[in-house]
Amino acid sequence: MSAFDVSNPTLKSSQGLDMLWSKEQQKSLIQGKILLKTRQHTLWGGAVTAWMYLPVKRINVWKQITDYPRWVQYFPDLTKSEVISKNSQGDIQFLYQTAQKAFLFFTAQVEIYLNVVEVLGQQIQFQMEKGTFEDFHAKLDFQDMADGTLLAYTVQATPNIPIPAIFIQQAMNLELPENMRKMRQVLCNSK
Repeated sequence: MSAFDVSNPTLKSSQGLDMLWSKEQQKSLIQGKILLKTRQHTLWGGAVTAWMYLPVKRINVWKQITDYPRWVQYFPDLTKSEVISKNSQGDIQFLYQTAQKAFLFFTAQVEIYLNVVEVLGQQIQFQMEKGTFEDFHAKLDFQDMADGTLLAYTVQATPNIPIPAIFIQQAMNLELPENMRKMRQVLCNSK
């Protein structure tokens, strides 16, 4: 379990690469800003990592985040988050999630079955087994920071309809910070 020292400008990104941030960026995290890095994933997909500081101890964040049915409270477009399988030790193995998103002229409905791999208190990986995406992978990384937790959330996805990657990336840039703020609100009010 590593601790984040605000005097040290190096943070581990969710890809395992060191990321240098200025003291200003570190300060803005602690003050509530969501930091983003977007990249192209495929010709029709996108990927984004969002970093957020939570003034809650990591163990408490972990307990709340791994209560997967509560995810409908964190993400407004998520309509269902259900555990469908556990292993013999009681660990979550598969989730089923559905979401609905209104666009200009239509409403998209998606469903996804996710394989879940947890590294206790440090990381959760979600890999699509089947669903309404060409591919989907997400990862949450947890790190101690100041008196709370630095949460890094990485999502990469390719929809099953051809939409240029730039539009996917723009949607991720707009929606993920809002979702992360909502998640922080729910997590901090449930301490």
